[in-house]
Amino acid sequence: MPNLSRKSPVLNHSELIQGLVFFIFFYLWVWLKIDPRLIYYGGGVVTNFPVFYRGWSFFVQFTSYPGGPLEYISAFSSQLLYYPLAGALVITLSALLISLFTDIFIKAINGRRLRWVSFIPPILVLITYNQYTYHFVTIMALLAALSFACLYLMVAKTKRPVSLIIFLVLSIILYYIAGGAYLLFAVLCGLYELLFSRRLWIALICLLSAAVIPYIEGVLIFGVSIINAFGYLLPFCGKTFSAEAHKKMAVIVYILYLLLPLTAVAAGLCGLAGWKRREIKPLLRWPIGLCLLLAVAGVAAFFTHNDRQKALFEVDYYSYHHKWPEVIQAARRCYGSYAAAHAFNRALYHTGRLGYDMFSYPQDSHTLFLTVKSRTSGFWERAGVYLDLGLMNMAEYAMTQSLEIFGQRPMILKELAFINMVKGSTGTARTYLGALSKTLFDADWANDYLNRLESDPNLSADKEIQRLRGLMMEKEYGALSFENVDMLLALLQKNRQNQMAFEYLMACYLATAQLDKVVQNLERLDDFDYPRIPPLYEEAVLIYQSATDRKADLRGRQISLESHQRFEAINQTFSFYLGDKKAAAGELAKYYGDSYFFYYTYGFSGMKK
Repeated sequence: MPNLSRKSPVLNHSELIQGLVFFIFFYLWVWLKIDPRLIYYGGGVVTNFPVFYRGWSFFVQFTSYPGGPLEYISAFSSQLLYYPLAGALVITLSALLISLFTDIFIKAINGRRLRWVSFIPPILVLITYNQYTYHFVTIMALLAALSFACLYLMVAKTKRPVSLIIFLVLSIILYYIAGGAYLLFAVLCGLYELLFSRRLWIALICLLSAAVIPYIEGVLIFGVSIINAFGYLLPFCGKTFSAEAHKKMAVIVYILYLLLPLTAVAAGLCGLAGWKRREIKPLLRWPIGLCLLLAVAGVAAFFTHNDRQKALFEVDYYSYHHKWPEVIQAARRCYGSYAAAHAFNRALYHTGRLGYDMFSYPQDSHTLFLTVKSRTSGFWERAGVYLDLGLMNMAEYAMTQSLEIFGQRPMILKELAFINMVKGSTGTARTYLGALSKTLFDADWANDYLNRLESDPNLSADKEIQRLRGLMMEKEYGALSFENVDMLLALLQKNRQNQMAFEYLMACYLATAQLDKVVQNLERLDDFDYPRIPPLYEEAVLIYQSATDRKADLRGRQISLESHQRFEAINQTFSFYLGDKKAAAGELAKYYGDSYFFYYTYGFSGMKK
């Protein structure tokens, strides 16, 4: 039988220091580099993040099936990702406990030479978060199975009948708490009894229980399906890997579940418990081990962190919170993304820069309205533009589709409640507000609007709602795209001061090289407080005048000297290269790649100066 009582005090102290230093760096990386709040909001990608409501009725739903209690605990714990400090602590604690229980199990099989294995699970956990995927429920199920396995090892030395009774009691409890993760517990206990305690009958019963307990407790008692009885909360569970974005981390989660059983088999078959080794003085060994551990973990963390995915998540997060300068900065770190370009254009409008900097980012026919068909989750992102324009029906449809894809996430319920308040659909708005009032972080906002609706059903004192009602059309039709601008023209017909509709209309005309339409709509500048003609419009006018030899009506405004100088410089560059566009492209891109002159000439944009 294993004897863990003989340990070097120095070695125990060194192990504590190693673990403390490792998990301090783990916490700092998760907090400062990963930023857990980005996973909470999901970036329009994380479809399996859990919903959590306060109240008894929500809790009761999780008591009616195996795995429900752990799913409830995980749903609550996951909400703490809302706060980066707390979210990093939750992730770090889960990784630390998995490492601790792995270490306890390895020591119980006299595998002290394999103690380094206990640091593999937290590194694997870190990799999953480095890729901005959500597997917290599955990781918590693993933690539950390991904790119960270690609890069984504490009493495994007792006589056979007592061991069996304790095993069965733990099995019944764990299966109800963690569902299919119970299989890992049964396998670990069976391997321990078979390879190390040599109690074959108990080992056989442990392994057979992996088939019997889920069937009796899951199928016969709780009435769940065979698939859910054996697989719920395991890595291959359909709920866990419901989206393509999460499947790429499936191998990592599988390794997490298989690591300890394979380690136990290796230790048992190779007889590592009886091997003698050359001892190095603990005072020399543990600093070397700590440095090696931090080096391996640092390399894994650095090379698996998905910086582009983080930037995309930041684009979504800052867009939701209307932090437009931050959106622009994040979008510039993920060139080539339709979602980022879409948010970039929206942020430019809100910062008054759409007519200045639109072509400093790659643009094509899909970016302004995110019409790319392969973007199945694009409803999430498009809703914000529809809302800003005043297209409330389209915004509501987009968010309703998002509700189907992502579930009752608070940010979706909040948008739907607001849209329906703008539309005057107070009954529907109250439904969404009522649900929000039971959430952890948006309850105050929801209760405030519920109180306002009681005293002022028309919300006549809410300036933003009244402003959007002034933009809203009673009937919406067609689909928005670079080519189809009828809806934008209708919005302007409804309200000439819909500045976003105007700027998006001009952006469409610029992108499709309809210079005559750009010139015709310059008169709309009088409806707004522009200090000057936006430079991209000026460049379009200069190209138009040069191509048609007609004078554009600038309504008393003047083309800036800067735009004239840029136009002349570009013409001189073309003259130098004898009008060869291909030959001149490199030099023009270097100095004028963000100009409309360049886009009009070459049909693409986003070249940096």
